[in-house]
Amino acid sequence: VDNPELAKGVALLNFSLRLLHERKRAELPWYQRLGAPVLQRFLRIKWVGQYFFSQLAKPKVVRNILLQAYCRPEAVTDELVDLIMAPAADPGAADVFIAFTSYSQGPLPEDLIPILPCPAIILWGTEDPWEPIDLGRELAKFPTVEKFIPLEGLGHCPQDEAPEIVNPILLNWIGGNPV
Repeated sequence: VDNPELAKGVALLNFSLRLLHERKRAELPWYQRLGAPVLQRFLRIKWVGQYFFSQLAKPKVVRNILLQAYCRPEAVTDELVDLIMAPAADPGAADVFIAFTSYSQGPLPEDLIPILPCPAIILWGTEDPWEPIDLGRELAKFPTVEKFIPLEGLGHCPQDEAPEIVNPILLNWIGGNPV
């Protein structure tokens, strides 16, 4: 949206619907509406956020989180865990994590998708436990979205779980072939 010259199209895979965004919290029960900002403020205390991140940034914890997000447990390999763990060792990784958990402002997908200066395709794992497919389907109603493809039996990261399914879809779309 900000630099339309950079892309001819956008492929979106189980992207964050930003369900804790301040505009969306108004629809939540009061305890969730209040709980998210309190937790976000608490994690922004430098030592608290760093400690919390250090407890998450462990191979066993990462593996368990991935097993929640993926429907195909065989896709959660040692190599995948290592790939995810590598950036966690970078200086500033905890700061990036805390910034991500504090993402309560800014534009939402439903703000940006309708004003995309290029076509989009959305792929969504039907079994995503974090980003409900029904909410993702709503975004397919915008004219900029050429196609919404539900990926049966896949979770939050279909590109990792089933690259043999996702990659041909994306390659066909990039090549201009109908999906």
